[in-house]
Amino acid sequence: MFKKVAVANRGTIAARLVRALAGLGVPSHVLCSEADRDNPYVTEADGFTVIGPPPPRESYLDRERVAEAALAAGCDAVHPGYGFLSEDALFAELCAGKGLRFIGPSPAWLRVMGDKVASRRLMGGKGLPLCPSTGILRGTAEEMARECEALGFPLLIKPAGGGGGIGMVPVSGPERLAQALATAASQAERGFGRADLYAERLLVSPRHVEFQVAADGRTAVHLHERDCSVQRRRQKVVEEAGAQGIPRPELEAMAAKAAAILAGSGYDHLGTVETLYSPEAGFGFLEVNPRLQVEHAVTEELTGVDLVELQVRLAAGSPVPELLPAPPPFSGHAVEARIYAEDPVRFLPSPGALKVFRPPRGPGIRVETGFREGGAVTPFYDPMIAQVIARGPDRLAALDLLSDALGEFAVEGVRTNIGFVRALVRHEPFREGKVHTTMAEEFVKLKGYQPLP
Repeated sequence: MFKKVAVANRGTIAARLVRALAGLGVPSHVLCSEADRDNPYVTEADGFTVIGPPPPRESYLDRERVAEAALAAGCDAVHPGYGFLSEDALFAELCAGKGLRFIGPSPAWLRVMGDKVASRRLMGGKGLPLCPSTGILRGTAEEMARECEALGFPLLIKPAGGGGGIGMVPVSGPERLAQALATAASQAERGFGRADLYAERLLVSPRHVEFQVAADGRTAVHLHERDCSVQRRRQKVVEEAGAQGIPRPELEAMAAKAAAILAGSGYDHLGTVETLYSPEAGFGFLEVNPRLQVEHAVTEELTGVDLVELQVRLAAGSPVPELLPAPPPFSGHAVEARIYAEDPVRFLPSPGALKVFRPPRGPGIRVETGFREGGAVTPFYDPMIAQVIARGPDRLAALDLLSDALGEFAVEGVRTNIGFVRALVRHEPFREGKVHTTMAEEFVKLKGYQPLP
């Protein structure tokens, strides 16, 4: 096991990592920007270093600064969480060169899976059906536009080097294509440090289903599926485990196939195989995310497996058969709502002081947050302030528990999406399981919300 682990991230994931490392008896050292130094997980860790000013390029995305701060703190490993450097092969190589263990896939796998086009090529070659897409878009703006137009509209412009909904721009026709490419490239550069893009055919109202897999380079085991269909502007808002309404044999077959392909390919860490699903076409592969996901908590609640602990033990050299001999049994249902500090009408970030911040408590409720009352939401980063997870004996029980918990979540000083999400999970089509990737947009129109296009 490691002697000390640097937590190279912020917010809810940093708080989660500090807690998990404490449970393992491993000291943690948070690397934070000046904007985050007063967040509670910073003082709850065994130490911290302020690595730079608020802009991510000058702090969380500065590879050399992060690695040097970890070494100076006496760490022998770095956990990048999700986002920022979590899919950065150059950072993983830098860590290896300095004697730091990067808690994630090897640099070679980060190059493949961190590049969404390369991962599609690999998984498609192994037999997974693919959603139609281009390769990485290169050349002049006119050349990239021609390649997109050849794929056909509607389409989705996506970053080749990152995920989480950042930089994804839908395009309905050629008249908005040039602006969409420019917007996506700018967002990808800011979020992931690279502006490479590709285009994917935009399917109408499919379900977004992903499969969690743990691998060690020889063996891989799946931890079942998550349904992440409820999204706003390509950003997941409500996530569930499992995916009700899809035949169980189809889900288990796809999960087993994903694990077998990753095992046969030599993949060596936690990974999430993301797909789109429709009853007519079945599953279509999107990408492999070679990192922890924001929605990992619903899998933990469903299976009882601590995915952060699993990551750390895998990175320390424990083999999958020792940690997870078989897909874990599960029962019940878990659902998560992402809570953002944002205008609930136009869905714009709403930074400010958290004059009141009282998350819900109670049986079956779990809250992940990196904030506390009296703190502040800054304008420099993603405005997610909490994840509220509910677990019940069945889906409706979990939804009722989540709805009640959201009704008890008191926040003052910033505007939030709590009311919006609570109304959505009480929406009858959602409760009936008629979920798909455009449900949130349809709900917005139905209820009169006015988000920006």
